[in-house]
Amino acid sequence: METWGIDISKEYLKFSAAHFLIFPNGEAERLHGHNYRVFVGIDAGLSEHGLVIDFKMIKPVIRALCDKLDEHWLLPGEHPHLQCGLRGDGVMEVRYQDRFYAAPSEDVIVLPINNTSSENLAAWIGRELRSKVEERFPDVDLDRLRVAVEETSGQRGTYTYTR
Repeated sequence: METWGIDISKEYLKFSAAHFLIFPNGEAERLHGHNYRVFVGIDAGLSEHGLVIDFKMIKPVIRALCDKLDEHWLLPGEHPHLQCGLRGDGVMEVRYQDRFYAAPSEDVIVLPINNTSSENLAAWIGRELRSKVEERFPDVDLDRLRVAVEETSGQRGTYTYTR
């Protein structure tokens, strides 16, 4: 069996964001931020032109996902004990245990994940990227998609979709 793939690791595939993790025992980190880097691997059959997918076509798609997250506070919308809601004045209120935060809603992104770990951020990016690849590049028959999100040098969470 033969397989082909491309790996993308560009300096500009990054985003800066604030978050806090909630641990299984209920404790939570303090609100802080990271300069995240994103790495993508795509495995698929070769086109008649000998390409998995054109680098020039896929890099802007990945960058747009990074840009969407950049300079925001990321919240886990599916965490069972974190509550967030939009007030009438455009402020997002966030409550976790005895903590209370308020931020302009345009500064906050509530993601469909249960914690803002690098693993879950990789999964969110990976699922969004897969959807966009299938929509924009219907001739690409994905075999595998890998996304890694690095929060600090040498420390990454990964997500893999395999058909």
